[in-house]
Amino acid sequence: MTWHLEVDEHACIGSGMCVALAPERFALDRATANVVPGAEDSEPQEVLLDAADSCPAEAITVTDASSGKVLGPRP
Repeated sequence: MTWHLEVDEHACIGSGMCVALAPERFALDRATANVVPGAEDSEPQEVLLDAADSCPAEAITVTDASSGKVLGPRP
């Protein structure tokens, strides 16, 4: 299984929560966060769901790359 990460740059407020939780996957660029180039797809990791859950702007989406099912943020 592979997960796909995406940050909505228009929704992101640059809080840095995702970077603090998963610096190998997220980086701050100017005032918004981005997925580190080449890190868009990942093996499943709980910390990625934690990053999506902790985003105050709900700007991070984690999806199952094969099915397209949204996994995070969790309800």
